[in-house]
Amino acid sequence: MNPQIEQQMEMLANRVRKNARHRRKWARRAGVTCYRLYDRDIPEIPLAVDLYEDHLHIAEYARRGTESRAPAIIEQWAEATAATLDIPMDRVFTKSRMRQKGKAQYNTLNDSKHRLEVNEGQLRFVVNLKDYLDTGLFLDQRQARAMVRDHSEGSRVLNLFAYTGSFTVYAAHGGAQSTTTVDLSKTYLAWAKENLALNELQGEHHHFVQGDAMTWCAETTRTSSRFDLIILDPPTFSNSKRSQTVLDIQRDHSELIGHCLELLAPGGRLLFSTNARSFKLDERLSEWAKIVETTKDTVPPDFTKPSHRSWRLELL
Repeated sequence: MNPQIEQQMEMLANRVRKNARHRRKWARRAGVTCYRLYDRDIPEIPLAVDLYEDHLHIAEYARRGTESRAPAIIEQWAEATAATLDIPMDRVFTKSRMRQKGKAQYNTLNDSKHRLEVNEGQLRFVVNLKDYLDTGLFLDQRQARAMVRDHSEGSRVLNLFAYTGSFTVYAAHGGAQSTTTVDLSKTYLAWAKENLALNELQGEHHHFVQGDAMTWCAETTRTSSRFDLIILDPPTFSNSKRSQTVLDIQRDHSELIGHCLELLAPGGRLLFSTNARSFKLDERLSEWAKIVETTKDTVPPDFTKPSHRSWRLELL
């Protein structure tokens, strides 16, 4: 074995062992079973290691301007991590997160139909650790989901760019009067319905819309539909083949948030978040809404690298 790789494996194992010792105690107290164990702690080993109960999801984050490591190197890093945590390699899933362009960002990696049910916040969710770049449950939004549950009782809730509907599940569990879940993907909407059913939260008051969120919002502002709580967690960039438009969240967030504010009922609130690294919120939005940054309340303690920023907006 290359001595440099061998040294890196030892460094990685030591760091993972140390992190696991501390985070297991925190996770036990918090009742958390899925969390981040290693977050690119060592610059030479740019991995994100997430524990999904007794499974590992390991993603390489190739740095800007660099190529992805050879698969054999990533596999060796994964083996060192798994051995340290005493997890069999058949429960370890590795991926490389390169910056995707065009429609490549929507391609599936495999078609294994992998399925794993995990717990979070007294709820159950289906994740797929193999077939997609993302797993179906963004762990960095754990605290934001709890926030949604705390503010959903009796509310009409709108979940835009809903992905697999985890925010919808939390809203329903929190006693939402109704939910509307909007996403372009038929696959993800079916996944969202499955997550609701898994928690025995399905019903006619939960509505699902397959469509472009920006277009849907613009059209819905012309109707009488209004919402007490809106969750807006869009991708940084999207040009899905089902959409007639290309979304660039830095360029388009002001228009998108404007539509959401029009859809808010009096006293309602909009929860907006983005993982765009250099994002700047349009200051002109403060003319229409009271804006409070909530990032410190929504990024969980197991994420040591910036994962997202978030804000709460309320109509003036």
